Amino acid sequence: MKLSDFDYPVPNELIAQYPLEKRDESRLMVIHRKTKEIEHKTFRDILGYFEDGDLLVLNDTKVFPARLFGSKEKTGALIDVFLLRELNKDSKLWDVVVDPARKIRVGNKLYFGDGNLVAEVVDNTTARGRTIRFLFDGNEEQFLNKINLLGHTPLPRYITRDPEPSDLTAYQTVYAESKGSVTAPYAGFHFTKELLKRLELQGVEQVYITLQTGMSIFRDVEVEDLSKHKMDSEHFRIPEATVEMVNKAKQKRKKICAVGSTVMRTLESSVSASKTLKPNANWTDKFIFPPYDFNIANAFLTNFQPPRSTMAMMVAAFLGYDFFLKVYKEAVNEKYRFYCYGDAMLIL
Repeated sequence: MKLSDFDYPVPNELIAQYPLEKRDESRLMVIHRKTKEIEHKTFRDILGYFEDGDLLVLNDTKVFPARLFGSKEKTGALIDVFLLRELNKDSKLWDVVVDPARKIRVGNKLYFGDGNLVAEVVDNTTARGRTIRFLFDGNEEQFLNKINLLGHTPLPRYITRDPEPSDLTAYQTVYAESKGSVTAPYAGFHFTKELLKRLELQGVEQVYITLQTGMSIFRDVEVEDLSKHKMDSEHFRIPEATVEMVNKAKQKRKKICAVGSTVMRTLESSVSASKTLKPNANWTDKFIFPPYDFNIANAFLTNFQPPRSTMAMMVAAFLGYDFFLKVYKEAVNEKYRFYCYGDAMLIL
């Protein structure tokens, strides 16, 4: 497959800039792979597609306020900084993405807040964004408290407004626990605690993995031949309890639904020789694009993804490329809301 195969149009007016007031009132496109039937529902209708013994696999990662607005020394130029990955706790070294990148050079100092948090640029490698070192004398807890105080919700670039206080909760799943991501598992946004409880009462089990998302969500695919693209590594954890439940459901031929692309990538990164899931705590650079044979999940819940994105390529691999194009064309025609704060699709 080629990168240009994923140049489908998405009108700007369909890119959701705000979340809905009630999470489970988003729209839900239900797609049946075998029959090619497409249904148009409301998200809470998801209750009708799962039964006793089916399984939802959720990513419990929690987003931290990883977006900082600072100023450059001497010039005072405003700099937008996304904290992506902590490289070294002792030296407070971080991989970041900065905007505008052209204004930043090695040795530049950046000031945040009232200037009581300072960072120095130590690496200018364009493929990895930038590397900065925070010049902070306090301990780790004090440093993280400072980041929490000064940081903002790290909304994606396609949301053209500034972060608002409501984003602190909206840009987070209701089951988020493990802090460390700079982007949320968007497919999980649609669940409320009440809806999860109703699914539980139906006998639908809910298990968790953790994948801390970082660099990969920000990197564009820059090669036409997809086989030459390399994902950045991200850390994941699959506990024993999740493995036990997934393999039990697989043995009984129940639905195993990956809630979001991060879950799907994590599951496919820890498959045993017998095609079952195994417990793991490791790094993954798994890149899934058509054609691909999935080993664990037989259902997939996801949002409508950006063109040329690795998430869209994964959806195409699960749906089949030609059907994928038909689904996205129908989503545009039916005016579904796209991207992180948009609507969802359930692929069965």
